[in-house]
Amino acid sequence: MSDQTRILCVDDERNVLRALERIFLDDDYEILTAASGEEGLQLLNESPQVKVVISDFRMPGMNGVEFLKEVCARHPETIRIVLSGYADTAAVVAAINEGKIYKFIPKPWNDDELRVTVAKALEHFEIQRRNEQLAEELRRKNQELSQLNTDLQLRAKACSCGFMQEYGSLLHAAVALDYLPLGVLTIDAGGTVLQMNREAAHLLQVGCHELVGKRLAEALLPQFTELAAAVARPAPGSRTLQAGGTQLRLEAVPLNQEEGELLITIAREA
Repeated sequence: MSDQTRILCVDDERNVLRALERIFLDDDYEILTAASGEEGLQLLNESPQVKVVISDFRMPGMNGVEFLKEVCARHPETIRIVLSGYADTAAVVAAINEGKIYKFIPKPWNDDELRVTVAKALEHFEIQRRNEQLAEELRRKNQELSQLNTDLQLRAKACSCGFMQEYGSLLHAAVALDYLPLGVLTIDAGGTVLQMNREAAHLLQVGCHELVGKRLAEALLPQFTELAAAVARPAPGSRTLQAGGTQLRLEAVPLNQEEGELLITIAREA
């Protein structure tokens, strides 16, 4: 297959075809010629790389309008130019509309004008093809983005469902913890209370959420000083303390060795 730009010239007059071939001798074009519209369509089917079609307006059999209209239907990417010495303006307009003609050039033509017109037609062809490529690329990208968006929505939904399930489980655990008959509180390495249930608040004689976010040693009442000190320096196993007129059993269990968090259980001594 030739790498040259292919141009098809169609005219029932052989001398016109030879004149068109001479015009483009110095250009890097491959000129195909046909003496009728039927022959032109056959050449187009055999040479799909034709970029520009130049056709006479009045030809026997299939005229220029019918030919270019058929070219437009079969090969819409081609740039179509019509040559005519026919003076009927209405017929020319019909040809331009029906065949989607790029340019109408009257006979006799000016050689330089025709060469410039063909050069511009080829530029138009390349721009048109590039636009089609960009449109296809944009369509493909939009399709990919749409698929990605769908995947993200499905993942978000799955994460949301997982989060809600996890949140529900945590909420149920927090409610259950609040109703345990055993005092439970957690503290970080600095002694700040992270969590405390109702029974712990009752045993320590404070409001349910009064100690959360505060340092235990600083927030407890004076009668619980010994308890606060015991929590600050937890000893293995259980220990019994007298606090607030009540005998309490205290046990500290490490929750997170790296973070230094502790789970403290407090219960009345029988």
